[in-house]
Amino acid sequence: MNGVHEDMLGEVRTTFRSGRTRGVAWRKAQLQALLKLLTEKEDEIFEALKQDVGKHPVEAYRDEVGVARKSATLALRCFEKWMAPQKGRIPLVFFPARGAVVSEPLGVVLIFASWNFPISLALDPMIGAISAGNAVVLKPSELAPKCSSFLANTIPLYMDPEAIRVVEGGKVVAEQLLQLKWDKIFFTGSPQVGRIIMSAAAKHLTPVTLELGGKCPAIFDTLSNSSDLQVAVKRIAGGKWGTCNGQACIGIDYVLVERQFASVLIELLKKFTKKFYGENLKTLENLSRIVNKHHFDRVHNLLKDPKVAASVVYGGSVDEENMVIEPTILLNPPLDTDIMTEEIFGPLLPIITLNNIEESIQFINSREKPLAIYAFTKNDSLKEKILQETSSGSLTFNDAVIQFICDTLPFGGVGQSGLGRYHGKFSFDTFSHEKAVLHRSFLIELEPRYPPWNNFKMEFVRLAYNYDYIGLVLLLLGLRGIFRTNRRQ
Repeated sequence: MNGVHEDMLGEVRTTFRSGRTRGVAWRKAQLQALLKLLTEKEDEIFEALKQDVGKHPVEAYRDEVGVARKSATLALRCFEKWMAPQKGRIPLVFFPARGAVVSEPLGVVLIFASWNFPISLALDPMIGAISAGNAVVLKPSELAPKCSSFLANTIPLYMDPEAIRVVEGGKVVAEQLLQLKWDKIFFTGSPQVGRIIMSAAAKHLTPVTLELGGKCPAIFDTLSNSSDLQVAVKRIAGGKWGTCNGQACIGIDYVLVERQFASVLIELLKKFTKKFYGENLKTLENLSRIVNKHHFDRVHNLLKDPKVAASVVYGGSVDEENMVIEPTILLNPPLDTDIMTEEIFGPLLPIITLNNIEESIQFINSREKPLAIYAFTKNDSLKEKILQETSSGSLTFNDAVIQFICDTLPFGGVGQSGLGRYHGKFSFDTFSHEKAVLHRSFLIELEPRYPPWNNFKMEFVRLAYNYDYIGLVLLLLGLRGIFRTNRRQ
């Protein structure tokens, strides 16, 4: 079977080496074709997302189709500007010379998509790869089979099948693909699988971008204004359960709050959870389901721990037949239990109380660096402390998850939460090699004819390296005097 993939890679690499994907016309045609696909097949995408993860059409458009359409539109409008050589400032020591930074495609890239956003997290990095002039092999997640099948059957009808391929399959296929030599691997998924990807890539010295995850905290400061308080809690509810029902790497994993303010937060969370998603398990709406039995059991088992079950203050009901878990709020589950040591990736929201909100910084720093930190506060001093004293892939004040769709900011993790970044121009850069180009002239070649030359040469280099232009002028004037003196002699 690996021979089949090897042949496929050879065909795609031949297409890339022909130079076809480098041209402006090809890049533009593929992005236009993808936009056409998203428009003409929107209903089919909605249906596939409903069958795989139970997404409501509004959520499906907001987090999937709309994200891909926005990215493709931006790339189509800007990629020619992105690919234009950037003039480089050349130091005087190189005069006469000119320089530039030229973005060139890496080659044939392999993209592993995830199951929780099976359309946008497949197409969004692919858009960056295409706009940078690469050939692409896309491996959708087998855990979202309807979306995987849709991509495999539809993309060849709209886009260049000799340069853009979709390979379906599970773990065995992924392992076979990883044995091959790629020019770039882009992976979205868990840190555990990310280590496997990085290890396989290291054998060929293949660069990787790893979009992973982690336990993303929300810091909830005391908010005296009632309107601000309600807006903040609504955004926490949306940031936890509104994105694939908690099955999102950037979703809120737990909330840190001062002890005396916890009851207010919990009551408001109950209020807005009921309003947004329904009163109980039987009336739930606008929520995705757990993707499969394995993940349902994993999340359910977090709740089965007696110490964790005792901390539930809202929700906790499950529908095993339909793989639905009610939005659940927990107050101070033990910090050494799985729910507080592993990424939850489900609809459970622990609330952890602190004596002082500034203790949140130490709490976060005692754990792995998260993909995102969310802080709800109007305290500028606290904002600055969080900014300066914590490390995370992104930091968002007074909202949650929204940074994911901001194309002018890079999206990516740090440490265990990821390696590399993308979105907008950052996607183009991720799939490009920035090549330094220096043009020198054959003019002005000075030869060491006079005894003072070595001293002059040393001084010239020293001044040029330090950008001492006044010193250079004086040195050259001094050299002129030496020339005149030698002529008279």
